[in-house]
Amino acid sequence: MADKKQLSLFDLSMIVVSLVIGMGIFRTPVNVAAGAQVPELFFSAWIIGGLVALCGALTYAEIGSRFPVTGAYYKIFSAFYHPSIAFAINCIIVVSNAASVAGVSLIGAEYLSKIILPVELQTEFYRIVIAAITIFLFYLLNLFGLKVSAKTQNVLSIVKIAMVLILICAIFAGPGAESISHSLPEFKTTTGVAPDWIDYGKALGICLIAISFTFGGYQQTINFGGETKQPNKVIPRAIMTGLAIIIVLYMAINYAYVKVIGFEQLKTAESIAAILAGKLFGPMGFTILSCLVYFSVLGYVNVNLLSNPRVMYAMGEEKALPAIFSKKTAKNDVMFVSLTVFSVISIFTLFYAQTFDKILNYTIFLDCIGMATSAATIFFLRKKTADLDKNTIYSMKLYPFLPIIFIAAYTFVGVSIYFKDPEAGRNGLLIFGGFILLYFLNVFFRKLNNKT
Repeated sequence: MADKKQLSLFDLSMIVVSLVIGMGIFRTPVNVAAGAQVPELFFSAWIIGGLVALCGALTYAEIGSRFPVTGAYYKIFSAFYHPSIAFAINCIIVVSNAASVAGVSLIGAEYLSKIILPVELQTEFYRIVIAAITIFLFYLLNLFGLKVSAKTQNVLSIVKIAMVLILICAIFAGPGAESISHSLPEFKTTTGVAPDWIDYGKALGICLIAISFTFGGYQQTINFGGETKQPNKVIPRAIMTGLAIIIVLYMAINYAYVKVIGFEQLKTAESIAAILAGKLFGPMGFTILSCLVYFSVLGYVNVNLLSNPRVMYAMGEEKALPAIFSKKTAKNDVMFVSLTVFSVISIFTLFYAQTFDKILNYTIFLDCIGMATSAATIFFLRKKTADLDKNTIYSMKLYPFLPIIFIAAYTFVGVSIYFKDPEAGRNGLLIFGGFILLYFLNVFFRKLNNKT
């Protein structure tokens, strides 16, 4: 069944914004400040992270332009690598994204429960129920089709952008953190000696772990290539437009955090967005913020229910998953099997949510494998599509330096995670190897069944 061209430039740009701006920016600045130790490195790390994301955005913009198909993030692996690699990486991505949806939904439920439930009902069980209901409601919404989901996403993305802009306004609400602390933070090493460039490099690597998580997600935009109007033009513009909005918002809100909270306080602060809201709205700040955070969560849940089933659909098309995953409804063109399975995985993992820091390390280590290898397909793709009309596709400038910078940056982050949290690195490699083994077992039993 041919994919319907339903998504415009604005639709896809808003999808980019919602794929990237989840809950990270309201939590990870604490991790970055603790790792950076000094404001100069803090802001430098965010700038470097933004530039790396820009290199990645331009790389994926060209990949999406030259390879405009539904589920492209899976299909680029199967087109240029062994199918086992495609299967392993995308299984990891789908499962980790489902866990992220569960975790983010739970955070939203924690905020919402404090304003809609009496104190005696603000328990873990009821928060899980609220989170599960949230995922289920957006599962039902996505059954109405891509157009309805995309329009809903546009509204939620605008709410999310408005939330960040409102919080940024806290820098204008009276005196800032200067009244809290006048001491200048110092960069300290574990040995007590003066830091050298290696120490700063290690600190930058730790900072980029959280920053990569906060900037990640835009690569999934290429999953919508088969359903986008004029994808060769719209996909690159949407990725670059969305990321430009995100970089500006991230730099501004990080400045607001430092200005209002104070850099030393930021290293250990909790509910940093609530602090900004309190600065703006006083005692009502938490209630207002809770509603805005919940809407931000809704946007994250919806966009993942839009994107990830398309990866599973593509895997079903290529028989990496059972063919039933490629089924669509006749009326609304909905990938209902893939959508249902992803939603079930998300709700199931609600009961096994881990701490934010553990999720961060596991997710980003596995993402480093996926991001570096997926970006590397541009080198093969350029050769394979060399005959295409250059007026109909997007070709990045400064090739091949931009994808090389992007791949090197994610390799650096992966190595940083391995040294910071060896358990997460080892387990990530074991999980990756396990899915490759699972692929070959699936192939073996499929051949066995065909013989019998």
